[in-house]
Amino acid sequence: MFKSKPFLRSLTVVSALSVGLVACGNNDDNANNETPANDPGNNNNETNEANNNEGNETAEADEPEKPDELTIWVNDEDAQLDAHEDMAEAFESEYGIAVNITPYSMLEQTEGMSLDGPAGQGPDLFFQPHDRMGDIYDQGLALDLDLTEDQESRLAEYNQEAVTSFSYEGEQFGIPAVVETYALFRNTDLVPDAPETMDELMDVARDLTDGETYGFLMEATNFYFSYPFLTAPGGYVFGQDDDGVYDPDDIGLASEGAVEGAEIIQSWFEEDLMPTGIDGDIMNGLFTDGQAGMVVTGPWSIPDYEEALGDSLEISPLPEMNGERLSSFSGNKGWLVNYYSENPYWATELALFLTNAENSEMYFEVAGELPAHTAVEIDDEFMAPIFEQTQYSEPMPNIPAMSQVWEPIGDALQFVSDGDDAEDVLQEAVDQIHEQVQMMQ
Repeated sequence: MFKSKPFLRSLTVVSALSVGLVACGNNDDNANNETPANDPGNNNNETNEANNNEGNETAEADEPEKPDELTIWVNDEDAQLDAHEDMAEAFESEYGIAVNITPYSMLEQTEGMSLDGPAGQGPDLFFQPHDRMGDIYDQGLALDLDLTEDQESRLAEYNQEAVTSFSYEGEQFGIPAVVETYALFRNTDLVPDAPETMDELMDVARDLTDGETYGFLMEATNFYFSYPFLTAPGGYVFGQDDDGVYDPDDIGLASEGAVEGAEIIQSWFEEDLMPTGIDGDIMNGLFTDGQAGMVVTGPWSIPDYEEALGDSLEISPLPEMNGERLSSFSGNKGWLVNYYSENPYWATELALFLTNAENSEMYFEVAGELPAHTAVEIDDEFMAPIFEQTQYSEPMPNIPAMSQVWEPIGDALQFVSDGDDAEDVLQEAVDQIHEQVQMMQ
């Protein structure tokens, strides 16, 4: 039931064709098998119990034979390793399958997989950010998952945007583990209450801004942070079909909505609500010095901000615009099954186990990363609002063409902040992106 891929997508995989054919055969032998739903159809307790037992026996019979062990590559940070060691012990206790953990830098795993995977020396699971899915797909490193009904029902409890971020060309390749986005940080000495709408936020910004103190700051020329303001009026990065597949030829960053959003950003500079040349260092310095009421940033800023502001630091989700919550960009990380794994069913089960609600909560407490599982309750005054914002976030597009977007749109936003015509510079940027994408293809 695990599908074979189209013709091999990289020289690495071509060089290992014979190994890949053997591995594909192994995957067929170990495919996920759907467990039939148990419906006794009567109210007799004894009959129900017998049918339930029979259903459980059938489910166990349908499962592939358990391997003695599974191997996973875990990002080589101490807190993440500690958390996964505890989860590995729990998985072995519950399923009787040992889990071998190899510390391996997340950013170096794809290179290792391209060598070790075809040679049969790779792990069953590896850990990656979602925006690398295009390259992972092109190299043929991950297995497209044919989930059982039970696995699908469990995955339905996760942040569905995060789930989709690990799909590619309409196929599901990964199980999301963590999500990350940004939110609105406030100095309550200057801004006691969180604004509910952008209109309220801009009223506060105008009241506070006097040339030395600013009401609202953000890295407005950084597309990662400006994304909510370009898309709220109707802009978009790439068009998508009904299955969520991106169309790199349909770029919506010079559309009427995107232009409207860019003109809103431009107005902040025209009104001197933001200093020209604003960047992360300037923003952070003004906020920690008590000279900015509100800033947009992510959880990485919490330690420095808390040290500077103490009890005066509060965080809230982004406000609403045009009646809807602003949708931030998110970056997600999750588990992928090695294309050459001989145990794809149990590797998938392990990925779902590592990311279930109980383990996701423990992982947050140990490693401090927000979970993709929505059933987790975050009991942290700073992280809870960011977790709430993840429910309104959209993953950065995971296709290779996205790499050609950042610089041209960043340059365009810089020109916008300097007063250039928003429509002209955005169209020029989109033309440049089109040209670069065509060269890639």
